[in-house]
Amino acid sequence: MINYDVVVIGGGPAGMGAAISAKENGANVLIIERDDKLGGILNQCIHNGFGLHYFHVELTGPEYADRFIQRVQELQIDVMTQTFVINITADRMLTAVSATEGIVEISAKAIVLAMGCRERTAGAIQLGGDRPAGVWTAGLAQKLCNIDGYLVGKNVVVLGSGDIGLIMARRMTYEGANVIMVCEVMPYSSGLKRNIVQCLNDYNIPLYFKTTIAEIVGKDRVEGVVIAQVDDRMQIISSTRKYVECDCVLLSVGLIPENDLVNGLGIKMSPVTTGAEVDDYRHTSVEGIFSCGNVLHVHDLVDNVSAEAFIAGASATKYAKGELPHGQSYRVIPQNGVRYALPQRIIAGEGKVKVYYRVDNIYKAPRVVVKCNGEELYSRRYMIMAPGEMESVELDKEKIVGDVVIELEVQQ
Repeated sequence: MINYDVVVIGGGPAGMGAAISAKENGANVLIIERDDKLGGILNQCIHNGFGLHYFHVELTGPEYADRFIQRVQELQIDVMTQTFVINITADRMLTAVSATEGIVEISAKAIVLAMGCRERTAGAIQLGGDRPAGVWTAGLAQKLCNIDGYLVGKNVVVLGSGDIGLIMARRMTYEGANVIMVCEVMPYSSGLKRNIVQCLNDYNIPLYFKTTIAEIVGKDRVEGVVIAQVDDRMQIISSTRKYVECDCVLLSVGLIPENDLVNGLGIKMSPVTTGAEVDDYRHTSVEGIFSCGNVLHVHDLVDNVSAEAFIAGASATKYAKGELPHGQSYRVIPQNGVRYALPQRIIAGEGKVKVYYRVDNIYKAPRVVVKCNGEELYSRRYMIMAPGEMESVELDKEKIVGDVVIELEVQQ
């Protein structure tokens, strides 16, 4: 039996950030990572744009990860790679399978969940047609291209305008492929505005909204796709069906937090984010279990992942020492155009709390209003807001004496 104050599951940016924070606050920490090295998804994200908020310098994904890996090594944090956690109990006992150690039993005073997320597949969205070679999730195509050196296709159609799909449209163009189009079933993109500009507009790659792939054509290899427009009920408009010849389809159709490991623990999950519901310490509904990063809710910036991870790591250490604040808990209620807000609960106390939120559509000139017991705590007018951009507001906890409502006021 191995004993630790804090065990972090996942060695990506969230896991490393949480472990560093826990160690710096005096905890005995272990990181468990299923890959053969730390870094997570950052290792295959060779494009730049990382670190602008956290380090105030533009880095590639591997460069961003390396800064955290070096800090993990400096702090002499214990790391187990090529290790899978196969079971967690409510009293924080972990069973893991290691490539070098075999089956390992670990006891933790606190656990931080930082397992990241996975991609939705063709089956998950019930994509019609055949199942030939050449249909890839965008993240897998990114790994094959950037890590393994393979070109997954020469004439490409991208379904979905999430950030990784936009980035891979540019990456495939760099590698000499012809990216024919990006199709997005929604009337707006789920990716960052800067990625639409830098990855599509700069390379004259067309983006079609309210358009989807109705059918994949091909027996052994993709020969083409049938695209079609959709109506307001997301039903295909038959008269708009059009055949497009291609040999590769990349899917960027959403990410799902990897919470399968804790399904049996009774953690209260959000039906919107599909991650855990947490308080401002990132404490879940199960004692001693914390969550951060993309396993909690899907972020658009890794800098925000790191900031959240440091909260979770410090909080897990406080819990392990019996010092985590307790008190009255107030709900954070999103409504009127706000799709979700996180944390879902705020513990009464002192200091500041940052609330992250996303809107549910594109809004022009909306006013964001945060209220508590009818009193306005915050307001700000934006020129435009879109679901692809996660926003945040910092509140004074001393003014929170009841449930907090965050909503939009939209000009008619």
